[in-house]
Amino acid sequence: MVKSKKIVSVMAPQQTQRNPSETGSVKHGMTMTEKILARSSERSQLTPGDNVWVNVDILMTHDVCGPGSFGIFKKEFGKNAKVWDREKVVIIPDHYIFTSDERANRNVDILRDFVKEQNIKYFYDITDLSDFKVNPDYKGVCHVALAQEGHCRPGEVLLGTDSHTCNAGAFGQFATGIGNTDAGFVLGTDFDTLGSKIILEVPPTLRFVMDGEMPDYLLAKDLILQIIGEISVAGATYKSMEFVGSTVESLSMEERMTLCNMVVEAGGKNGVVPFDDTTRKYLEGKTSIPYDPLYSDDQARFMSEYRFDVSKLEPLVAKPHSPDNRALARECKDVKIDRVYIGSCTGGKTEDFLAAAKVFMASGKKVKVPTFLVPATQKVWVDVYTLPVPGSGGKTCAQIFEEAGCDTPGSPGCGACLGGPRDTYARMNEAQVCVSTTNRNFPGRMGNKEGQIYLASPYTAAASALTGFVTDPREFL
Repeated sequence: MVKSKKIVSVMAPQQTQRNPSETGSVKHGMTMTEKILARSSERSQLTPGDNVWVNVDILMTHDVCGPGSFGIFKKEFGKNAKVWDREKVVIIPDHYIFTSDERANRNVDILRDFVKEQNIKYFYDITDLSDFKVNPDYKGVCHVALAQEGHCRPGEVLLGTDSHTCNAGAFGQFATGIGNTDAGFVLGTDFDTLGSKIILEVPPTLRFVMDGEMPDYLLAKDLILQIIGEISVAGATYKSMEFVGSTVESLSMEERMTLCNMVVEAGGKNGVVPFDDTTRKYLEGKTSIPYDPLYSDDQARFMSEYRFDVSKLEPLVAKPHSPDNRALARECKDVKIDRVYIGSCTGGKTEDFLAAAKVFMASGKKVKVPTFLVPATQKVWVDVYTLPVPGSGGKTCAQIFEEAGCDTPGSPGCGACLGGPRDTYARMNEAQVCVSTTNRNFPGRMGNKEGQIYLASPYTAAASALTGFVTDPREFL
């Protein structure tokens, strides 16, 4: 197993300093996360450990946590209270959508009533569950939809009632998950037109420098599994994770999103990738709101720095039942599997399906186990059916999946990633072994408590589907 080179900074992990603006001390360089929080709290200088009131640019909530957040908002601010800004609250039903479960359906009704009452501008509703395609407003998984709809902007603060809100850090944005109580407070704070605020402790930053040419059998999922396996699921607890280096610069926005999406699996508060031309091109046409990127200073102080030569890495999996239970895919070749799942905010984006299709196309074989496909959003679903796969002679992902014997792509959303009601598409209702492109493999995560989940990249998931065993994708690529 390849190890990183760790460089510990001169600032010891336990050291906390007071804000120089309060003590009169000399200013020092700041990390990207510190600079974003400093600007959002209208401070000239921040140091890890400082507690500051931060101005919130966007608050996102969904069908699981929205009802509870709204309840707290009304309890604390009054039943007739109005949210601080109807254009800065984004509500996205996505978790338990395509189900007959009455309580799940009730949650979406609560979102709909709140949106009508508050005149919320950004509500991506679904009214006809029988055919998502007749719902033009419906998007799908909140984290991917936030990016596609232009809510992820460099230098801003985005909060969401979901731990994988850190996904948006790929855009150079401070993005983190919060609980219902905090969300209820954020919804209502105004302080006489001062905006919406939350008190945050400034996290120290871990820096991950990834250099080297990316092998054509690796994806960003392998990179983040490498990092989590290196530092453990507690290695970044309440810390920012900053990703830099030539490899990171070469990644597409969707791959950067995969990288930042799983920082919470290491305990991270947030993850960030510096804004560059790739970011700018992705944002073109998605937002008309001006943004101002921030970058870490050359003199910024990082708690620790980890360096990786990506060219030496191999395809990885995270074995049950923890994202840090890292192993080489080839070391698990004797693990017989029952199914494969390709989807979620982590592994259900357009490029994830293109990657899986590449493996199926290269093999020319049919899958040996049921292979479930769940596009993250309605846009991704359209891409699966319309975008030609490079080198396929014009075939789409959907055509290649059908030829390989995969299940018909399901309705866009979170699907079985979080388990959900028993009638959720592709839910593990039996104790099976699954290779999945999702983000967590805890007991019961995808349904059955006895199920075993191997987290993997779309390459590895597709290769495993073709053999019926955990498989290194280099067998087909």
